[in-house]
Amino acid sequence: MTSLADVLLRSSVPLACGVLFDICFRSRSAALRHCVLAVSIVAAVAVLPMSAALPGWAISVPAPISALAKSEPVTGPVAAVTPGSTASTDAIPVGPPLPLLPVIWAIGLGIAATSLIVALIRLRRITVRGRFVRDARWRAAADEIASSLGITRDVVLVQTSSAELLATWGVRRPRVLLPSHARDWSDERFRVVLHHELAHIARHDWLVQIAAEAVRAVLWFNPLIWIACTRLRRAGEQACDDAVLTQGVPAPTYATHLIDLARQCRAVHPYRTPAMPMANPSTLERRIVAMLNPRLNRQAVSRRAVIATGLLLLAIAVPSSVIRAGQDGPRVLSGSVYDTTGAVMPGVAVTLEDANEAKQTATTDKTGRFQFGVTPVGKYKLSTSLAGFRALRQEFELRTARDWDRAITLQVGTLSESVTVSATRITEPATATRPQGPPPLRVGGNIRAPRKTQDVRPIYPDSMRAAGREGVVPLDAVIGADGSVGAVRVLSADVHPDFAIAAVDAVRGWKFTPTLLNGNAVEVVMTVTVTFNIAQ
Repeated sequence: MTSLADVLLRSSVPLACGVLFDICFRSRSAALRHCVLAVSIVAAVAVLPMSAALPGWAISVPAPISALAKSEPVTGPVAAVTPGSTASTDAIPVGPPLPLLPVIWAIGLGIAATSLIVALIRLRRITVRGRFVRDARWRAAADEIASSLGITRDVVLVQTSSAELLATWGVRRPRVLLPSHARDWSDERFRVVLHHELAHIARHDWLVQIAAEAVRAVLWFNPLIWIACTRLRRAGEQACDDAVLTQGVPAPTYATHLIDLARQCRAVHPYRTPAMPMANPSTLERRIVAMLNPRLNRQAVSRRAVIATGLLLLAIAVPSSVIRAGQDGPRVLSGSVYDTTGAVMPGVAVTLEDANEAKQTATTDKTGRFQFGVTPVGKYKLSTSLAGFRALRQEFELRTARDWDRAITLQVGTLSESVTVSATRITEPATATRPQGPPPLRVGGNIRAPRKTQDVRPIYPDSMRAAGREGVVPLDAVIGADGSVGAVRVLSADVHPDFAIAAVDAVRGWKFTPTLLNGNAVEVVMTVTVTFNIAQ
């Protein structure tokens, strides 16, 4: 999976949640839907740095059946792989890397970013060429409405030479751009317009929208970001309509003013003038239907709702950041055979049996490596036998990538001998004997468990840490009568020798107090399990 596709999938999860909320909960207030869409866009961006900072959680996806059917066994010499390596040969040719995708993304980013920057420059130029409104009546109305909305920043009213532009932009010192025919408005229309535009300023809509446009420039290849930005702008306009209606302006009156303004102010594309246009004909019909519906929720979003929305989408973004989905298999099944000292073992015949009892056989080369053909995901049995070593029969399942690289350690075999001694029964002459009582019974069971007096911690092998391997080493250790550890035996063949050596070396350094059974020191067998984990 390419990095571009990975970014597309990760960023799509919070964006899809925001868009689905806006679609499914139309009866909720526009302010809440605007908040959810804004936070989902922020979460889509946050997924990218969190993916690099948080540990990954790999999820295996089985290969499609068609891919398995087309797979052919791989033949040829086996590449030398050092013990502990997780490298394996992919069966499906993935082809050369695709440098064209980053180039296409960079071109799209350059076009989108340049368009947005040019539009901001054009907007500033229009503002500079406009005329500040100093009419006392207009300024008094603006100050009154700003105070009622809790706006403490200085708001600048600018009358431009354009007959079409009616919008708001700016952060520290916001500007309300009025068209050239604003001087002919009635007091009622002017107050309605100011209520709507100052609601944008109170809600910081322009900052949110510009941030969303910047994200769209980066993720321009993701269709969900285009849908989210469009719905964000629409929800912001409807939220400001609700703010006007909650101030006591009748819905029919407000709709009449909005229709008249739409006739005089044509639509302005956001990349031509990235402001917040009030009378955009493309959204006018939907907004008028909403404002004439008395059953809709028109409440402003609370601080508690903003925090809850942020936490909810954060809970969605974190799993999107850590999950690493990948398609495993089919791959070439290979591995190495070692003895208990860690030395490789050439010339060992290894047999692989699948669920249908079909068998393949491979022989280890001079480096101790064996290799089968392309092996699909599933359950298998691996067996081997060699004179002087214990026979091995191992069942396993191929799911994740590292399952296709096996490490086998053969244990030294045990010797056995049967001796039969035959003799005839001795017949004694019958003599008179006096009855005897039962023999005395020796009462036992009084045992004192050993107590560890010296502990040695196992050392994680550097080769295994570098390869990212983990393992569990089950051991049997004999504690002698003097409390020292004698023979230590590894109980499993499915253990890498580096892990086994590290575990055995540590256990052999342990010391205990003698184990007393009925007052006598005895040997005891102790079962030890050493687990090697990679800290996340």
